[in-house]
Amino acid sequence: MSTISKDRLRLWLRLLKATRSVESALRENLRQEFQTTLPRFDVMAALSQHGQGLKMSELSNVLKVSNGNVTGIVERLVEDGHVLREKVPGDRRASRVRLTPEGEAEFTRQAAAHENWIDEIFAAVAPEAALGLSEALDAVTRRLDKKENM
Repeated sequence: MSTISKDRLRLWLRLLKATRSVESALRENLRQEFQTTLPRFDVMAALSQHGQGLKMSELSNVLKVSNGNVTGIVERLVEDGHVLREKVPGDRRASRVRLTPEGEAEFTRQAAAHENWIDEIFAAVAPEAALGLSEALDAVTRRLDKKENM
């Protein structure tokens, strides 16, 4: 194994460790401050980006999870009044989900707190380093996306 490949392996392991730590902190903050979960936050975030709503299959694709994972989360969000389920004209089997006005307001509150938590967590990272890391990770994503589409 070359030095470069060992460095990349160490980078991956550090990224994984950091990701798990950040995710754990976010999960705990969401639980304590909003009595919610990270998957629920992720569903609301995806729906907030698609104001017209998404079919369940589209939502699963956006989140890169199975339909089964999303269904239960959406059910609970519907029960809480944060998400509305609508029939898709011309497709009896499909339903479209979107945030309700209450859901939009709740997500706005959660998103503001989430941004503050991320800012605090990454406060030790210089802005130039954050930009460089973001660009490097985007390059990795583009490379993997290109391989998937071949």
